[in-house]
Amino acid sequence: MIVVLGKQASSDQIDAVAARIRAEGLETRMLYGVEKTVIAVIGRRPPELLEQIERMPGVDSAMPVGAPYKLAAHHAPQSRTVINVGSVSIGDGSVTVMAGPCTVESREQLVMAAEHVAAHGAHILRGGAFKPRSSPYSFQGLGREGLCLLEEAKVLTGLPIITEVLDPRQVEEVAKYADILQIGTRNAQNYALLTEVGQIEKPVMLKRGMGNTIDEWIMCAEYILAAGNPNVMLCERGIRTFETASRFTLDLNAIPLLQQATHLPIIVDPSQGTGKWNLVEAMTLAAIAAGADGVLIEVHPSPDTALIDGAQSLSPDNFTALMQKLTPMAKALGRSIQEPTTVL
Repeated sequence: MIVVLGKQASSDQIDAVAARIRAEGLETRMLYGVEKTVIAVIGRRPPELLEQIERMPGVDSAMPVGAPYKLAAHHAPQSRTVINVGSVSIGDGSVTVMAGPCTVESREQLVMAAEHVAAHGAHILRGGAFKPRSSPYSFQGLGREGLCLLEEAKVLTGLPIITEVLDPRQVEEVAKYADILQIGTRNAQNYALLTEVGQIEKPVMLKRGMGNTIDEWIMCAEYILAAGNPNVMLCERGIRTFETASRFTLDLNAIPLLQQATHLPIIVDPSQGTGKWNLVEAMTLAAIAAGADGVLIEVHPSPDTALIDGAQSLSPDNFTALMQKLTPMAKALGRSIQEPTTVL
């Protein structure tokens, strides 16, 4: 069962509802959001409890939930989570564009990419300071130096920062610099890391594990929500299939499926999802047409010399061309692309 209390509910009313549930020997998981408070009820409830709870002061609704995930499931018809990052609202029906280099390589590279994406419509700057690699001998990112460069780029452009965290021991430090923490595909089922980011107040973007089903992916998000962080967004970044024509298979079926199953915002990464820069534009437009709340795009000032993932990175000119197509397409769908607030 899920119990939803509106923002008008007092702390005493919330405590009273939770106490009534626990009096039946049931467990509760609390999720405190800006617009509502959600109580997930765990255990076998008496049949009459749902109606009794629904009549209590402060309660907007109480509903049974058959799915194994409780907090990630829809709380009410048409109710979706909106995540605010500075002046950017993710999940409010508009299109959010996150763009920048896969990895921070140098100050010059990052600043060139950041200034370009900021000037051409991006809302959030992406860039990796810590990078998980298949080979221990490959470039792993600049670490703390990369975080400092991202902070400098944020000051320069006014764009919020999204960057990846790899280890529970890094969470506190990365959270000092990042506006959004990214959990990558290789860590999608790192439950210690998911629990750790669930205990901070920064939004988290959870990428789909390359071998995860939809339900497995949502259950990973449930770990973050259950630890107390309501600001979770999901990122479809391609799954591993038998197909070898592209790096991964970008599963756009996931967008409407997730919209039916969960209230969380949905982002699509067409760069990782295809592995080929010349597929990124088409799959970006397709993702927005399918209803994604935003996209995560790799942009490098010189893809041919990129240390990581140059083959899937857009050049600055290609990013400009994409944005020129994305804006009228969003408008035709009755959606808007937010005006980014930058200092350029």
